[in-house]
Amino acid sequence: MSALSVRKSLLALGAALPLMAGAALAQTPPASSPATSPAAVPAVDPSKVVARVNGIEITEGDLAIAAEDPALQMPNVPDEQKRELLTGYMIDLKLGAKAAEAAKVGSGAEFARKLAYNRDKTLLDEYLDQTAKKAVNPEAARKLYEETVKSLPAEQEVRARHILVDSEEEAKKALERVKGGEDFAKVAGELSKDPGSKTDGGDLGFFTKDRMVEPFAEAAFKLEPSQISEPVKSQFGWHVIKVEEKRTKPVPSFEETKDQVEAYLGRKAQQDLIMSLRKDAKIERLDDKGNLVEQKQP
Repeated sequence: MSALSVRKSLLALGAALPLMAGAALAQTPPASSPATSPAAVPAVDPSKVVARVNGIEITEGDLAIAAEDPALQMPNVPDEQKRELLTGYMIDLKLGAKAAEAAKVGSGAEFARKLAYNRDKTLLDEYLDQTAKKAVNPEAARKLYEETVKSLPAEQEVRARHILVDSEEEAKKALERVKGGEDFAKVAGELSKDPGSKTDGGDLGFFTKDRMVEPFAEAAFKLEPSQISEPVKSQFGWHVIKVEEKRTKPVPSFEETKDQVEAYLGRKAQQDLIMSLRKDAKIERLDDKGNLVEQKQP
């Protein structure tokens, strides 16, 4: 199975998963991945002190929390250097926070609102994270995969080569050459204007009918393996098409889609949680005059 066809199969299964619980799931934030097994990553004592600043301790747990901050992501920085930068940041944070307290920065109503917002957000993020982790388990993942696979329709796909040229006359000349016995891939390599397939002898890999423009797809799916089309016009130019293989599109394995399945389970659990909280809550919205606004059902 080619890398291209594997990728397309994964996309198909990934597209099918959200249909099982509603397209709205696509709008939910990604669930956190399940915790890495202790065997894979050595356990670190979060209370271990790594630095002190004016007697205030900075621990491994502090560094771990800082490392999760989206504003502090350093994907291309080596781990040792990243750790040094995070430690420096935590030192500055402690110093700055103490200085801000001394300056009574945290005494105003606006600061209190920000603090309350950030506390609520952190609580919700942690709750959603825990909810996702509880929902993701091998049994649930396997069940969802098997249910999804059963619902996937059988799709036909073909593997084809093509020669793309600018005019019908050029296409006819290319067709004469391959009908005269020249290797299709060789002629495609010489004449085709398609940079994506020219170096592969015009090979487009496997594709389903909906992946190609209509005139090209119609012609390709009417051909049997080894057959070559008459010139076909599309918005890209003129094509001569040769079908190499036809098959029923293979279903990606559980292992190939495991990450997508688990991410979906986590997102669905998070959305279900939020929807249940809303369902049991008394929610009132006010207009700019303080009057109640009629609530719409979610």
